[in-house]
Amino acid sequence: MDRAARVYIAGHNGMVGSALVRRLQQAGYTNILTRTRAELELLDQAATHAFLAQEKPDFIFMAAAIVGGIHANNTLRADFIYQNLMVEANLIHGAWLAGVQRLCFLGSSCIYPRDCPQPIKEDYLLTGPLEPTNEPYAIAKIAGIKLCESCNRQHGTKYFSVMPTNLYGANDSYDLASSHVLPALIRKAHEAKQRGDNELAVWGSGKPMREFLFVDDLADACVFLMEKGITDGFYNVGTGKDVTIRELAEIVMSVVGFAGRIVFDATKPDGTPRKLLDVSRLREIGWQARTPLREGIALAYRDFMARHGG
Repeated sequence: MDRAARVYIAGHNGMVGSALVRRLQQAGYTNILTRTRAELELLDQAATHAFLAQEKPDFIFMAAAIVGGIHANNTLRADFIYQNLMVEANLIHGAWLAGVQRLCFLGSSCIYPRDCPQPIKEDYLLTGPLEPTNEPYAIAKIAGIKLCESCNRQHGTKYFSVMPTNLYGANDSYDLASSHVLPALIRKAHEAKQRGDNELAVWGSGKPMREFLFVDDLADACVFLMEKGITDGFYNVGTGKDVTIRELAEIVMSVVGFAGRIVFDATKPDGTPRKLLDVSRLREIGWQARTPLREGIALAYRDFMARHGG
C-alpha cells in the first residue's frame, strides 16, 4: 500500500491500537488518522458516520473495543456485548457508507467453542457452545466477523478479520479487577516482591493452557495482511505454542525476580481448559510470530516499571 495512504486506527490509545501506530510509523506511513474518545465517541453512530464520510480513509484498523479478563467479562456482561456491538456496527457500516473499501476487524480467540479440538482452526467457528464466562464478548466479536463477511458479499467491500490469541505488551492494563492473566501476574509478582511476600496467589488450578502473543507481533501481522492485499476471510494470529498457567507464573516470577512459591486459589474460575490457535493459514502466506515468550514478558515488565513501577 502507498505509504501516503490515509490509515485510520480506531482505538489508537489502547494496547493494540498503539502497537499499530508504532508499526505503521516504522514502515514509513505518513498519514495516520487517530481520534481520542473525547474527540470521537464511537458509540455515537451519527458522529462516527460523519467522521468517516469527512475523512474517507483508505484503510481502517478496528482496534477499539471494551476488553478484560475473566472477572471483567463475567461481571460486565451487558457492557461487553452492547458496547462492542455498537462500536463495530457503527464503524463497519459507516465505512461502507463512506466508500471505504478496505478494513481490518480485530477479533479475539474467545470466539471459538469452549471445547473444540486443539489447535483451533478457523473452520471451528460456530461448531459448539462458547465459554460461559466470556460469551457476551465472544458473541459481539462473532457478529463483527459476520458483518464484515456480509458487507463483502452484499456490497463488494474488502473487509477481513484477525483473531489474536491472548495479547500482552506495552500499554497493557494492569488493573487487577479487569486485566488479563499475564499483566495481572506481572503486577501481583512485582507487588509481592516489593512487600517481601513468600507466596504468590494465582487464580484457578494452574492447569489450563494458554497461548500468548506479544502485541507488536500482532501489529506486524495486521500490517502484513494489509500490505499483502488480503480482501476477505479471517485469520488466527498467534505463536502456535502454549504453556500452563503454572508455567506462565513461573516465567513471570523469574523475570520479575520474585522467589516465593505459587499458591493456587481453586475458588476462582479456570475458564477454558485449553486455547491454542492453529496458525497455519497465516503461516502459509508468509507470516509468523517472532518474539519468544520470556523475551516478550521482559519487555512488558520494563513497560510496567516505566509506567507503574514507583
